[in-house]
Formats: sequence, structure tokens, C-alpha cells
Amino acid sequence: MKKQKIIIGITGASGLLYAKLLLEKLSLLHDQIDKCGIIFSENAKPVWKFELNSDPDAIKYPDWITVYDPGNLFAPMASGSSGYDTMIICPCTMGTLGRIASGISTDLLTRAADVMLKERRKLILVPREAPFNLIHLNNMKLLTETGAIICPASPSFYSKPVTIEELAMTVVDRVLVLAGFEFPTFHWGK
Repeated sequence: MKKQKIIIGITGASGLLYAKLLLEKLSLLHDQIDKCGIIFSENAKPVWKFELNSDPDAIKYPDWITVYDPGNLFAPMASGSSGYDTMIICPCTMGTLGRIASGISTDLLTRAADVMLKERRKLILVPREAPFNLIHLNNMKLLTETGAIICPASPSFYSKPVTIEELAMTVVDRVLVLAGFEFPTFHWGK
């Protein structure tokens, strides 16, 4: 199996537990990953601190993970020649989703998403919003038509999760399966 080069975008949408669990699960899947770049939006870290009572800057990342400043447009993922396979934005604010749908690249996170779309590579957006208005729905439709995958943070209950982490992990596992990772997870009817 070819190891993936993956980008994780984390925005300031509520639901930073999804991002935390995604990073933890990726650490378990490191044998399937060549390198991982993480981009926190400007608002992601304050929301992380508020919701999770921890400091994302205190996380010790392995050497195959690099955290990039959102203002660094010289980072590798700002160019299609860097060859990243997949980008996951989790959670994804509707503002970020709208900027990507409009082709507005104001920072590294939106530029990297634009690169994924133009290079026809996998872009998975995990919006955590309810209800959706017509602008949200039209932006999601437009992104779907351009090749992005919209995977709302809608947990499933088939696996009978007991804790909030297990419930949130149903979304994370779904996203990672969409990204092409292989690992044991709940499958309906198996």
C-alpha cells in the first residue's frame, strides 16, 4: 500500500473533539502515512482551548507531522507540485467552506484546499453546523460538483457508542475510510 501524504485543516467551528480524535487516530495509522501537515485556522486554537481545556500548542507531534502557520503561503501544500494525496478539514466552518467554494484563498488552509481541487485530489470537508441555510447548501453543492466530499459531522448510533468520544469517533472513522485508510471499524451488516 502506498503511504499517503495528508493535510489536516482545523478551523474554529465547534466540535474540536472531532479534530483531537482525528489526530489521535492518525497516530495509530502512521504506517499508512508518509507525512502529515496540520494547519490550524486563526480561530481554531482558541476554540480548542475553550472546548477541550487543553493547549494545542502543547501537543508533541511525531517527526512525520509538521504544523504550519496559516499565514505561511510558502508551505509545501500551497503548491500542487508538493503531491499531497488528501486534505481533511475537520471541523470545517461554513465561512471556510464558503471561501473554498468561492475560490478565495486568503490563507494557507484555503489555498491548500484550492490546490487539492485544481489538482483533482481528495478534499474532505467536515462541516459542524445546524441548520444549514440555502447559501451553505449551495456552497456544499458547488464543492461536491468540483470533486470535494462533504461529510457532515453527523454521528451514527449503529455501533451503540457509550461515551461522547465513541460517538464522535463514528464520524472520524467515516472520514478516514473516505480518505482511503484501512483499519478495523464498524461496518453495518458485518
